[in-house]
Amino acid sequence: MKMKNKLKDYTEPNITIRKIEIISLILLLIGSLLSYASGISKLNKDPGELKYLGTVTMMRDFESEDYDEDSSSVEVIFENEDGQLIKTYTYEEYEELQDEEITAYAYETDEGTKLFFDHKDPLKEAVVNTYRQTMANALMGTFNLANALVILAVSVCVILFFGSFFTTYEKCWFISIMVLATIFAVLFPEESANGVNGIWIMLLYLLDTFLNILCELLISKQSRYNFLVSVLVEITEIIISIVLMYRFATMTVTLLFWLPIDILSYINWTKHKDDMEDELTVVRRLKGYQEVLVILAIAVWTIVVGYFISGLDIRTDFLGGNEQLETIMIYLDACASAVGIANGLFIFFRLREQWIAWYICAALEAVMNILAGQYVLLVLKLGYFTNTTYGYIKWSHYIRTHKEDQKSLL
Repeated sequence: MKMKNKLKDYTEPNITIRKIEIISLILLLIGSLLSYASGISKLNKDPGELKYLGTVTMMRDFESEDYDEDSSSVEVIFENEDGQLIKTYTYEEYEELQDEEITAYAYETDEGTKLFFDHKDPLKEAVVNTYRQTMANALMGTFNLANALVILAVSVCVILFFGSFFTTYEKCWFISIMVLATIFAVLFPEESANGVNGIWIMLLYLLDTFLNILCELLISKQSRYNFLVSVLVEITEIIISIVLMYRFATMTVTLLFWLPIDILSYINWTKHKDDMEDELTVVRRLKGYQEVLVILAIAVWTIVVGYFISGLDIRTDFLGGNEQLETIMIYLDACASAVGIANGLFIFFRLREQWIAWYICAALEAVMNILAGQYVLLVLKLGYFTNTTYGYIKWSHYIRTHKEDQKSLL
């Protein structure tokens, strides 16, 4: 009788939690569908008849201009406090363009949306295209919310289907970070960059956050499966670097180092399973002189790679054309990539010092995110700092309580 009561006490809370997770998943999916439906319906709405308001002066946005000499046309943005006008020039016309302002013809839809054109009485096709472009910017928060709710739903799915693998603390940490990312995605939408709409950029940020914190959590649990998730992290971050045309040092290291090391690390960790718990991997720590050598190597890499990349003629409108800021980002990125390489090797050799490397890398990336205005990615860095502390404590406890040899790597 007592055994039955104990079993009842154990299972009922679990069933309740499972119900809450399922209900949360359903609500998130419904919320996402409603957000998508609302955004798409407004985006594709017929603008109707336009009311002519008169002419206005709009200033040229030099910082947003991005062009390639191989391109046949260039888009130039003119704007004021009420909106913007995007005018397309041939490359030859753009080369000769001297105007800093333009006289635009302002119109208003029945619902009060202002549209601007470079000529009077625009054709229906031009009106529809301009309206959709304007509404896409206005509805950015709606689509960001929809995308964030989808990623949050996927996060709940992970907790729902692999619940027994995670502790209550780990579940709460994981979902809390994703909820914060959802809030930041709505409050701090990303601007378009290099011809890519900010909605897609934000979706990449959210996906990067989800995959990174899941990967980090699996590392802290000494699970070799973190490397499978890590491959998806690398692919996502390569896409982000290409889209934003920045952080080329990190992108190169990701492509040539992280992807191969993930595969090799998975194999290596599989060979060093804990004797008592198959899901755990045996971990250890570095010696003092080895840490000094690593620090010296990071310093040399930062100076050499930073100097090389800063000499390349690579420009992006993501940083507003600020050359000084771009140079600072290049050196910070070079340092982060060096720490990342050290981190990858530490992880491969199952060394506790990888958590210290995570601290440094997270701090460097947080500075770069602030300089670039990528505030949603600061949520990811918060996840890094909190989980790094958690992982360091867990690995240190494992090393103290297990007698696996602490051999030098050299």
